[in-house]
Amino acid sequence: MLKVLVSGCLQGRALRYNATYVPVNSLIWDRWSAEGRLVRFCPEVAVGFPIPRPPAEIVEGTAGDVLAGSARVEEATGADVTNLFRLAARRALDRAVEAGVALAILVDGSPTCGSSVIYDGSFTGRTVPGRGVAAEELLRHGIPVFHEGQLAQAAAMLADLEKSERCTG
Repeated sequence: MLKVLVSGCLQGRALRYNATYVPVNSLIWDRWSAEGRLVRFCPEVAVGFPIPRPPAEIVEGTAGDVLAGSARVEEATGADVTNLFRLAARRALDRAVEAGVALAILVDGSPTCGSSVIYDGSFTGRTVPGRGVAAEELLRHGIPVFHEGQLAQAAAMLADLEKSERCTG
C-alpha cells in the first residue's frame, strides 16, 4: 500500500502559524485515513517553530530561489527565517523518503507547503502563483505534490501508481 505525506495541519491538528487547522471534508481523505496511508508531518514544527508563531512569507523570489540561496523567508516581524525553512524542506523530504510516500498533499498558501499559491511577500494578504519551500524540495526529488483541493487528482495518480506497482511487482 502506497503512503501519502500530508501537512500536519490538515484535518484537525492546530499546527498552523495561528494555531488553527485546515478542515478536509472528503471521502477520499477518510478512506486513506482508515487505510493507514496518511503520513502526517509539519515541517515548520519539526524544526522548532512554536505554535502560534508570526506569519512568514517568501520575499524577493521563489521557493526555488530560497533553496538556491538567492531569496529569503521572513516573518512579519522582519526576522529572517530562511535557514529554518530550508531545513524544514529537507526534513519534509527526509520524512517522505523514510516513509516511502508516493505523493504529498500539502496545505496551499503556506510558504512551506503551498503547491499552487503562496503569499506575495508583502504581508498584505495577496497571493501569487507559486510553491512553498518544502513543496519545491519534494517536487525536485520526484514526489508529486497536490493541495487539499486536489484529492481526486491525487487519488487517480495513486491508483495508477498502485496499478503499475502490481503489474511490475
